[in-house]
Amino acid sequence: MDFSLTPEQQALVDTASRFSRERLAPGYRTREKAQRIEREVVREMGGMGFLGPELPEAVGGMGVDCVTSGLLLEQIAYGDFNVSYVNLLTSLCGQIVAQHARSQAARDWLAQVIAGEQLIAIALTEPGAGSDAARLKLRATRDGADYILSGEKTSISMATQADVAVVFARTGREEERARGISAFLVPLDQAGITRTGFDDIGTRPVGRGSLFFDGVRVTSDMMLGAEGEGFVQVMQGFDYSRALIGIQCMGVVRASLDEAWRYTQEREAFGQRIGEFQGVTFPLAEAETYYEACRALCLRTLWLKDQGLPHTSEAAMCKWWAPKIACEIIHQCLLTHGHGGYGGDYLFGQRYRDVLGLQIGDGMANIMKNIIARHSVARAAG
Repeated sequence: MDFSLTPEQQALVDTASRFSRERLAPGYRTREKAQRIEREVVREMGGMGFLGPELPEAVGGMGVDCVTSGLLLEQIAYGDFNVSYVNLLTSLCGQIVAQHARSQAARDWLAQVIAGEQLIAIALTEPGAGSDAARLKLRATRDGADYILSGEKTSISMATQADVAVVFARTGREEERARGISAFLVPLDQAGITRTGFDDIGTRPVGRGSLFFDGVRVTSDMMLGAEGEGFVQVMQGFDYSRALIGIQCMGVVRASLDEAWRYTQEREAFGQRIGEFQGVTFPLAEAETYYEACRALCLRTLWLKDQGLPHTSEAAMCKWWAPKIACEIIHQCLLTHGHGGYGGDYLFGQRYRDVLGLQIGDGMANIMKNIIARHSVARAAG
């Protein structure tokens, strides 16, 4: 494996780093209070190629490898973890639309999302179908050349702000489970769609909430792929997004560690800098070790995807481990700052609350460990 970048790729990552630190970081706390991500920021990211960079040039992407896309996401998360959800969702949904769009209308929507002109969401989870996504009940009933969508989606990131969503609906019988699920690209400004936002403890600018579909008409050419294949599409997409979530978490870990190490050189106690005390530096040294190990796992998983090699188990490792150690490391960085770290002058509290949500969203740790165990048992059985 070689994660070295070409000069062009390095220049792109460096640009993302400057944008994150100069444009995003100063507004991190402000966006939480506003509970929104400015459309101007989204358009700027689209204009610089930060949204869906791994998608084909034919649909508006740059066709870079997934490792580079992950490194860009990591840089955006360094400055504002919440804004990086836009990058994550564009890559996840963009992959599904780019591979399975059946109409020019769907491809046009994707081009606008990549350009930062529109926001996209993925609508899978339902009140009775979270980790067991094959139980979903939102119906897509055939009506001539169209489908009529009726039901509820919940815990949807960007529910309050998205312009369009990849919606998974049941077109078959409930007993068919996964085989009866189809995917549609649905503009969210249509009659019959209503939204509610949640009062979350973190990621407030992401606008998690519910989407309600009451007899929403969708033309058949907005179906993504063949009828009944939607579940397979989203599971394949999760193998990618789970690795991206891991590297996304590493971005905010790096920001927290950088601040903590600087503080050890600024704060003095007992006549010397606190960085001279092993009780202060050893926990940070341990955190650095976990950070490097987890980041390497995430990059390796993205590399496996680039090589067209299986990476489902590795992606699950990224998903359960990265948010967990991110919370632990942010916690340690807060403690390093003493009583000041508990106050509002620092960002550790907000970062902790923001990252914590990813221990739940996109599959909890027990689901990820079940995936890993299943693959490991199969390998052992030959």
